[in-house]
Amino acid sequence: MNTTESPSNFDNLEEMSIRDILININNEDNTVPKAVMRSMPQIEALVPEIVKQLKKGGRLFYIGAGTSGRLGVVDASEIPPTFGMPHGVVVGIIAGGDQAIRKAVEFAEDDTEQAWKDMQEHQINHKDVVIGIAASGRTPYVIGGVKAAMEHGLVTGCITCNRDSELGRSVTFPIEVVVGPEFVTGSTRMKAGTAQKLVLNMISTAVMIQMGRVKGNKMVDMQLSNNKLVDRGTRMLMEELSIGREEAEELLKEHGSVRKVIDFIRKNARN
Repeated sequence: MNTTESPSNFDNLEEMSIRDILININNEDNTVPKAVMRSMPQIEALVPEIVKQLKKGGRLFYIGAGTSGRLGVVDASEIPPTFGMPHGVVVGIIAGGDQAIRKAVEFAEDDTEQAWKDMQEHQINHKDVVIGIAASGRTPYVIGGVKAAMEHGLVTGCITCNRDSELGRSVTFPIEVVVGPEFVTGSTRMKAGTAQKLVLNMISTAVMIQMGRVKGNKMVDMQLSNNKLVDRGTRMLMEELSIGREEAEELLKEHGSVRKVIDFIRKNARN
């Protein structure tokens, strides 16, 4: 039996007090970062391959179904506003299409050929990277997608929560984060989902830093798409350039991003 499907360490959940339910879930969640740490060498092996391909003009594709697919879509959708990377450089694809983000599409994950068809709509090519996300490691949609990617010469990786899964065997760079049984047996939206989210955070953030999209510790290329982000950018400039708020606001408004302001100021200082 897959670890993700093995019986919970707890029973008679309906007889627990609310406090005991919450404490036990939290105690289980506390084991997830340790499981991710054990997978660190696998994560570290994949990241530079992604960076190398993106620097060649390639893209990063996440493919998944259900919770795993939604997590990929979320991570991909956050790259442009956070790091100023153009839309389409990191792409999240979920079995069943965008409608499946909100509502499960029956049997969408069972088609072994659909993932590659979905990726072809984005003109996928040999420069790109495909990461299959599936807690069980046996989702046909994801396995079919990474196998097709491998056949076409793409760099492939995966994030799964079972060892020696078919998905793990189907990619060059498997990441296996074994979190053990879920609090509710088989509910992989819990610990497995948390583990996948942590790994996705690590991969995309490390890649974007390596791509030069962070300066110091700041998101200098973030999109100024709301007042909160404009205020954050203003404070970044005040700190970085030792200037007042009014001047920082004016410079940000004029140049459109924290990075452009800093580059402009430093260029003028050299001249």
